[in-house]
Amino acid sequence: MTTTPTPAAPRTPPLTSRLPQVGTTIFTVMSALAQECAAVNLGQGFPDFDGDARLMAAVKQALDAGHNQYPPMAGVPVLREAIAAKIEALYGQRYDVGSEITVTAGATQAILTAVLALVHPGDEVIVLEPCYDSYEPAITLAGATPVRVPLSAGSFRPDFARLAAAITPRTRALIVNTPHNPTGTVWSAAEMAQLAELLRPTDVLLIADEVYEHMVYDGAAHQSVARHPELAARSVLISSFGKTYHVTGWKVGFAAAPAALMAEFRKVHQFNVFTVNSPMQHGLAAYMADPAPYLELPAFYQRKRDLFRAGLAGTPLRLLPCEGTYFQCVDYSGLHADIAALGEADFCRWLTREVGVAAIPLSAFYADGRNQQIARLCFAKRDETLQAALERLQQRLQRLQRRLPVA
Repeated sequence: MTTTPTPAAPRTPPLTSRLPQVGTTIFTVMSALAQECAAVNLGQGFPDFDGDARLMAAVKQALDAGHNQYPPMAGVPVLREAIAAKIEALYGQRYDVGSEITVTAGATQAILTAVLALVHPGDEVIVLEPCYDSYEPAITLAGATPVRVPLSAGSFRPDFARLAAAITPRTRALIVNTPHNPTGTVWSAAEMAQLAELLRPTDVLLIADEVYEHMVYDGAAHQSVARHPELAARSVLISSFGKTYHVTGWKVGFAAAPAALMAEFRKVHQFNVFTVNSPMQHGLAAYMADPAPYLELPAFYQRKRDLFRAGLAGTPLRLLPCEGTYFQCVDYSGLHADIAALGEADFCRWLTREVGVAAIPLSAFYADGRNQQIARLCFAKRDETLQAALERLQQRLQRLQRRLPVA
């Protein structure tokens, strides 16, 4: 007699995670909590206002013109030419359009691609903490070891003695971010010159995260690696159209690097995303013919920064300096003792639930989750959003200080 075998129960084979320490990010957690509590969300770093209508019209025109199929792997030539012209006009470095500029699916993809292209198993890559949360996973995926060097306590400026001590024969690359997320620090020309001097006798490559390049305040100049020929020669410069033009959901950025580095970058890029959506590229290229939107961006965001800082001055929170980006860090150690005693993640949850304003703990940007009683707030919001948040912070934190119930 023939019997029919009993079907096996469906089974997913076991696996070993490439990123065992990675879970749901604090950004996702805090945004969900903000929605649940009807809080003003100053946590995640994106605007709550639209980009320029002229940019939207340029993209629509590109769609109507039929730019809907695969563009060249490195990006449409007219956009790469616009990028090269902008970098040269602002920073003095001319990148070759054909071999030294690649359009990417956002800056995070560019960072991962640069690391995978240039870093090998067994290498070390230095990151300066606190740092953007994609750096270390990218290094781990490349089979390399992240080496964490803290920025100076309090000022969050580069500590060159510690940086020099961290460089070993295994150091392949250093990731530098200026203007700096999350602290708002902007590197000076003297610090960039000191970096060039430090790296001069080494073969260490530089990955320069410059996504906030047009958000530098009080008359200061962004010190791009493209301003410094020594640094440019060993760097992959990365920036973001999403940040510059208030269209973070488009996920379009770019990388610029010497031809030898870019050739390796493109080898990974072509098997990663291959290319970036065509109509956005054509729309961005047309829009970039007018430099005013990015030239006027420092004043646009400085006004918001100043409005926000003036309002925060009416709270018990202590303001840290904000030289660039659209993030303001605050020290909550001066709050009522039982609140000041909270760790940063717990404080941000408390702030969201009890005050109605969502923030991000600075500890999220450190591997060890250290507590410095600092939270990060985003001011890339409509004035009405900022005013609503400030009213809650002023009224409810002052009530707390007077030991009154938080209404």
